[in-house]
Amino acid sequence: SITFGYRRMPNPISPPPRPMAVKLDRSLQDRVKHLAGLRQRSPHWLMKEAIRDYVEREEKRESFRQDALTAWQAYEANGQHLTFQAADEWLARIESGDDADLPPCRD
Repeated sequence: SITFGYRRMPNPISPPPRPMAVKLDRSLQDRVKHLAGLRQRSPHWLMKEAIRDYVEREEKRESFRQDALTAWQAYEANGQHLTFQAADEWLARIESGDDADLPPCRD
């Protein structure tokens, strides 16, 4: 939400956040509280950051997995591929700073 003076106005761009409960055992609760204190942040802030980081990492992992499945399906459909040697040489050229084009695929 957006604050104008003392009056709170709803944010037209995104809906207000909704609470979600997470049950933590006492040991983990204590660890979160301790770490939050060291960071001079609230446990709530720390947990939001941890969940945001986890979700972003898992979304990237899933995207990578989907790309791999799509590539495998394309390979099964047409048989085109790069040999390890061709791919390794191409990546070495890129790593050294060359603007190398992808080598042609083989059938």
